[in-house]
Amino acid sequence: MDARLNFGRNPVGTDLRAEIDRLRRDRNAIILAHYYQKPEIQDLADFVGDSLELSRKAAETDAEVIAFCGVRFMAEVAKILSPEKTVVLPDMDAGCSLEDSCPPDAFGRFRAAHPDHLSLTYINCSAAVKAHSDIIVTSSSAEKILNALPRDQKILFAPDKHLGAWLARKTGRDMLLWDGSCIVHEAFSETELLKLKALHPDAPVAAHPECPGHILDHADMIGSTSAILAFALASPAQTIIVATEPHIIHQMQLKAPEKQFIGAPGADGKCNCNDCPYMALNTLEKLYLSLRDLTPRIDVPEPLRSRALLPLNRMLDIAAGKPTDLTPAL
Repeated sequence: MDARLNFGRNPVGTDLRAEIDRLRRDRNAIILAHYYQKPEIQDLADFVGDSLELSRKAAETDAEVIAFCGVRFMAEVAKILSPEKTVVLPDMDAGCSLEDSCPPDAFGRFRAAHPDHLSLTYINCSAAVKAHSDIIVTSSSAEKILNALPRDQKILFAPDKHLGAWLARKTGRDMLLWDGSCIVHEAFSETELLKLKALHPDAPVAAHPECPGHILDHADMIGSTSAILAFALASPAQTIIVATEPHIIHQMQLKAPEKQFIGAPGADGKCNCNDCPYMALNTLEKLYLSLRDLTPRIDVPEPLRSRALLPLNRMLDIAAGKPTDLTPAL
């Protein structure tokens, strides 16, 4: 439990949910949670979604405070889109291995070395990397955005090499890829997945495109977390193998309790290595404290925010079918 909790001075008792609800009302706050959050956080959030859906909610909300239960880059997006709002993250150490794999200075040099390329950058990156980018994409929007670009436009894609490689295969585009990856999706074992498929021969595999190609080769469906959820609910199959961070299974079980959802295995067939360690840093206690104290607070200073806003707005416009200027930012 967080050392800042003092149940004597702050008589929360054991009902953190009630206190969070009270603070949500008092602060005029909205709680946004990613599908990879713990079930107890998903259950009390005002909205649960993937990166694109959460970005839209952050842009649309009229709440004064956004409590973002996800990772740091997601909370940064909320602040970039709504600078007048207070954005808090329950644990500021909730980072992302993809963000870590793409330092802003190194990416800036990479970007500058290829001025004839349009930079499509996965949303799993820092505000500083977004500021070096032309268009931000999510796993939900990337294919649509890529198909909206001229076929002769040279493209560099960062930071996820696996998502980039999958997009290249899907669209036939030759893209220059940054060498980054997600530690969660790289932890799936092809050998153990094949064993699991042998035990459940009728179970389709739904996989996130952050998975390496040798996992995607065995998938019946590849898509974003929202797309995986929709597939799991619509599929006539009674057992489904899920190759992404396993906390999304909570939403599947809530909406289709009659089905069996099995998380794809890690190296030893039963480890918790597919749980995102960054997402796990957020807890009910830390959410309570962030609403009580309005800290840790996300700040994206100008002019960095304005530079990062341009490629984010391009993503939202293209995803919504609106016309947008695709002139390279650099």
